[in-house]
Amino acid sequence: MASQLTLSAQRAALEREWAQWVPAGESALGRSSAVRTEVAQSWLRSLRTVDPGRDCAPESEIDDIGPRWAESPLRGPVTELSDQLHSVADDAGYVAAVTDASGTILWTYGGPVMRRRAEQVNFAPGGRWDEAHMGTNALSLALRTDQPHTVFSAEHLVAALHGWVCYCAPIRAADGTLLGVLDLSTTWKRSHPLAMATVRTMTSAIESKLRAARPAPAGMRLTCLGTGRLMRDGTAIRLRPRQLEILTLLALDDDGYSHERLHYAVYGDRAVGASTLKSEMSYLRRATGGDITSRVYRFTTALSCDAVDVLRALEAGDLDTAVRLYHGPLLPDSDTPGISEWRDYLEVAMRNAVLSSHDANHALTYGESAPDDIAVHEHALALLPPRDARRAVAAARLHRSGPEHAAPAAEYTALRA
Repeated sequence: MASQLTLSAQRAALEREWAQWVPAGESALGRSSAVRTEVAQSWLRSLRTVDPGRDCAPESEIDDIGPRWAESPLRGPVTELSDQLHSVADDAGYVAAVTDASGTILWTYGGPVMRRRAEQVNFAPGGRWDEAHMGTNALSLALRTDQPHTVFSAEHLVAALHGWVCYCAPIRAADGTLLGVLDLSTTWKRSHPLAMATVRTMTSAIESKLRAARPAPAGMRLTCLGTGRLMRDGTAIRLRPRQLEILTLLALDDDGYSHERLHYAVYGDRAVGASTLKSEMSYLRRATGGDITSRVYRFTTALSCDAVDVLRALEAGDLDTAVRLYHGPLLPDSDTPGISEWRDYLEVAMRNAVLSSHDANHALTYGESAPDDIAVHEHALALLPPRDARRAVAAARLHRSGPEHAAPAAEYTALRA
């Protein structure tokens, strides 16, 4: 364990950096600093939505977090491993926590003293710890980067957390879907290099139990944003465009479709016999292992799908994840009525969220898949500081997006200068 003198010196240095950087905000760009790059970047993003002086994490919009935990795929593995998690927390004086993919805490465990400390900052079920709500912390960084992170003392944006050190790693399903994170947190004086190894070990154990609990069809992944394909255990399943359209509609609607409703969503007013759709459904049942019911067409187990992941992220207010997963319009070559309706819905939801965001990264990332969206590129330029090198990218996209914006790109790099 690092000596208390070393930890004290590290904490004091970070406090000085925090006091110089955080009040200055974007004006601190370009200033040399000993703060880690990922932490400094997170501070700047977080300051747009989080008050560093807040005393605790906000509550989830859901009053009772119990049902969400009961339905979470993480509940079973975490329950099975509860003895080990309890032992780690009790022996080392930590609080253990598990979140969902939005950064909302679903489960915690800690001894009486640490639990009381954690509850004071709402490090408890229902607390929202994503970057947009609680700024820079290990949970928010792990969710954003899909990598393990440690955040020590004044690396936290919120001053109420400067007495903590947190170790966190993402938890993924067998198909790669991000399910949440596992976090171990304690007071800064108990910082220990082996804590991250413990988090990684426990995360691997949770993921192993997730893989063991899921049958082979859980390896299916439907991609329908920007392109269309169905993968099963890493192997592409050959499907016609019409069959991909049907799978996409079923994935996006948990309630399922009656035969008549699905027929209209696929064929519209065209004169297509009922047997045509029945034939398509029979083929899809064989392709997916028979996971589609008959009376009402729906999946018996949820089909992993990129469009569904984007919708869930938007509903949870997690725009970081939404823009990362959004790779273009829904099945862009399809003119199927149901797909066209969903495509418009997704594009409007994504675009409005991006244009309402104060994070330039959202506009820049979304702009990759919306090359002709002038407003998005203008929004990125308006948010980027004058000396930010990424302005050149946004300006080039704007220059390319339409003849009315064909002025030299240099003109746009001067905006907000």
